[in-house]
Amino acid sequence: MQTFGSFLVTLVAASSLAAAAPAPGNGGGFSVPVVLTTHGKPNGPAALAKIHMKYTKSIPKDVAAALQHQHAQNRGTMGSAKNWPLLYDQLYLAPVQIGTPPQTLNLNFDTGSSDLWVFSNDTQPDLVKGQTLYYPGRSSTAKPMPGQKWTVLYGDWSMSAGKVYSDTVSIGGVQAQNQAVESATVVSDAFSKDPNTSGLVGLGFSSINNVEPTKQKTFFDNVLPALDQPVFTVNFFHKSNGTFNFGYIDPKEHTGPVVYSPVNNTQGYWTWTSTGYAFGSGPFREEPIENIADTGNSLLMLPGKIADRYYRKVPGSRYEMLQGGYIFPCAEQLPDFTFGVGDKATITIPGSYMNYADADNNMCFGAIQSSAFLGMNVWGDIALKAALVVFDGGNTRIGWAPKRL
Repeated sequence: MQTFGSFLVTLVAASSLAAAAPAPGNGGGFSVPVVLTTHGKPNGPAALAKIHMKYTKSIPKDVAAALQHQHAQNRGTMGSAKNWPLLYDQLYLAPVQIGTPPQTLNLNFDTGSSDLWVFSNDTQPDLVKGQTLYYPGRSSTAKPMPGQKWTVLYGDWSMSAGKVYSDTVSIGGVQAQNQAVESATVVSDAFSKDPNTSGLVGLGFSSINNVEPTKQKTFFDNVLPALDQPVFTVNFFHKSNGTFNFGYIDPKEHTGPVVYSPVNNTQGYWTWTSTGYAFGSGPFREEPIENIADTGNSLLMLPGKIADRYYRKVPGSRYEMLQGGYIFPCAEQLPDFTFGVGDKATITIPGSYMNYADADNNMCFGAIQSSAFLGMNVWGDIALKAALVVFDGGNTRIGWAPKRL
C-alpha cells in the first residue's frame, strides 16, 4: 500500500449531505481486527424480530407470538412487547477513537445502516447498563451541530434518538475530521441490555443516514478519497474473530479470484443479485436472488419457496409457529448452501453454519429462514463468513472470493 506522504485530500459535499474531511493517517489503507462478542443465548425468534424491525419496522404475527410465548415461559405471565427478548447479540466489535484526546469505544460495524451513533453522557442514566460512554465535553474537537437530530424507530414502538456533534473519528489510524457523531439521549431497550456494544458505525450508503434536517456522510464516504482503493473488505469466520480492511484487498485473505456483481443502492443498501443456488451436492438452479449484504444481522433470509425447498432436504424439519420459523432435529446434518456470483463463480456456506439456536425438545432453529414477510432477502453473517467480501464504494459493486474457512 502507498503511504500518504504529502497527499492532500479535498472533499466536496453533495448538496444533500454534510461532509467531513479525512486527515492523513499511516497509509492509504488500514486493517481493523474485529472481535466476536456474544450477549445472551442465541434466540431464533429474537433474531427474526431484529431483522424485521430494522427493515420494515413491523414484526410478523408468528414471530410476535413466539416472543410472547418465550416471555410467558420465562416470567410465568403474558408480557408486553416492551419486555420481549428482542436482541441476542453475536456481533463483531472493533475499537473506534472519537475526540481529542481520543476516547475509545467498541462499536459494531454495520453495512445495513448508515449512522455512526454512540452511547454518551447525554444518554438517560437508567438506559446505560455498562456501556462505555462518549463525553463530547471532554473533546477539544467536539462541536454541537445546532438544529440537527436523529431518530430510529423500531417495530416494538421503541426508538433510539439524540443529538449530533461533529468530532474527529479515527479507525485504524485514519481520521475523519468533523465526522458526524450521533449522541444517543435515548436508546431502545434491546440496545440498552447489551453492555458490550457502545454503538454502531454504519457502512451503508449515506442516502439513508437518519440525521435531520441534513443527512450526514458515513465514515467510509468521508475517508474514501484518502484510500488507495475505494473499498472495504469483510473477513468473518465461524465462531471466531475477523477483520475489516479499508482501502485494499489483502491477497492472503482469499484463495481464488474476487468476482464482482453490480450493486443497486437506490434504497441505500448493498443490494446485489446472486445468479442461483444449490443444496448440498445437488444441481445448481439458475434463479436470481436479489439480496442485501448486511454485517449487522446473523440469519440468511431467502425467498420462501427456496427456504422451503432447503428444509425438505432435512428429515424431521418443519415450520413451527411457536418459533416463528423453520426448525429441525438438532441431530440432523444440514446440507451446504451454494450460491452463484457473476457468470460462473460460486460460494458455498457449510451446512455446519446453519444451526443457529436451540429451540425446544431437541429441535434447533435454522440459520436459513423465509423472507416472505420481510419483502426483501437479507444475507447476514452466516453468508458473509463463507467468503472474503469486497464492498466497492467507488464502483458501486460487491465482490466475493473463496477463502480458507
